[in-house]
Amino acid sequence: MLKREIVDALTGKRILLTGGTGFFGKSILDYFLRHPVPDLRFTILARNCGAFREQLPELCVLPGLEFLSGDIRHFPFPAVHFDAVLHAAAPAVTTLPPGKMRSIIMDGTRHVLACSAECGAERFLFVSSGAVYGIQPPDLERIPEEFPCRPVTEYGIAKRDAEKLCMDSGQKVFIARCFSFIGRYLPRDLHYAAGNFLRDCEQNSPILIRGDGSSIRSYMEADDLVESLFTLLVRGTPGEVCNIGSEEPVSILELAHRIRAQFGNKNEIRILNEPGVGVSRYVPDVGRMRKMME
Repeated sequence: MLKREIVDALTGKRILLTGGTGFFGKSILDYFLRHPVPDLRFTILARNCGAFREQLPELCVLPGLEFLSGDIRHFPFPAVHFDAVLHAAAPAVTTLPPGKMRSIIMDGTRHVLACSAECGAERFLFVSSGAVYGIQPPDLERIPEEFPCRPVTEYGIAKRDAEKLCMDSGQKVFIARCFSFIGRYLPRDLHYAAGNFLRDCEQNSPILIRGDGSSIRSYMEADDLVESLFTLLVRGTPGEVCNIGSEEPVSILELAHRIRAQFGNKNEIRILNEPGVGVSRYVPDVGRMRKMME
């Protein structure tokens, strides 16, 4: 649960939420439906607001929820005041044409920063990613915020560059470098191992592990993610960068067994050992965030 201080700081506030129809956004709406904050209002930016309302009507009953239709890169600025902006919009797929992912992240962030300034927002939280660090050395147990950023993917490079845009904007910016998460609204059909395993168990079909299952990840539950984001938004120091995630390492094979056990299934776990799927580690040091949550 959010601490009383955080709830009080959010009471009566109006927040623009980009990426509101993605995993983070859905998890945020779901959290505040179950843990309401008095007069906290969200405006959700979405390309297709109507489809969201049709597919997830249970989330649309959050009091004060409004929708703003448009593309993250050129949506019209609403003629209202926002107390804060939580910018979580980013492509969820990795198969976009060359340059499009960078455009969505960079041009989108530039446009949202301009909207934040126009609408008088006092705080701007940018949802970045652990991908900005690049490859985590296998002998580094947990990756801290001080680790040099050497991203190797278009997504990671764009997130790193968007962080700089935010830091140079002159606004009160907070950077959340988010790692891996699990929850009800995690996509089941994208490149997320946890989501794929949940789908396989829901369908009682074989769980497919592309590599040898020894890669290491860590997974934070969606409610803990939401509480971390809003604690950073309220308690953070402008310009602060915080890792958000779990410090508990788990192999992909162990993850498959844990998820299957939660379902009580006995569906087969197949280790495919596909060529080109290397062993990797992706675990944050979250000491800075943990201290902020105290």
